[in-house]
Amino acid sequence: MFQSGASLTFDNVKTALNDGLQAIAAGQTVIDFAALTAADSSAVATLLAWRRAAFAQSKPLAFVNLPDNLRSLISLYDVSELLASTDSTTSSPASRTDLPHH
Repeated sequence: MFQSGASLTFDNVKTALNDGLQAIAAGQTVIDFAALTAADSSAVATLLAWRRAAFAQSKPLAFVNLPDNLRSLISLYDVSELLASTDSTTSSPASRTDLPHH
């Protein structure tokens, strides 16, 4: 399972995007956000790019343990349907309300 890392912001989005694309190309079908402590709108764009890459390869892709602030950004940008299999509760014992929006 590919893990997002602690930060998914403008400062590191290019590296994170490429790492995720490589993981998807290698067969990963789940991206875990349990370690995520900082996210901004770049994170939403990255999830969409990962979803698009998986779709192009006819592979399923699930996002698990999404923190509340990232789910809020997904809703704000009205892309929930594009990220339909996004599941913030899978493998997550508690809701993540500790992260501020950037």
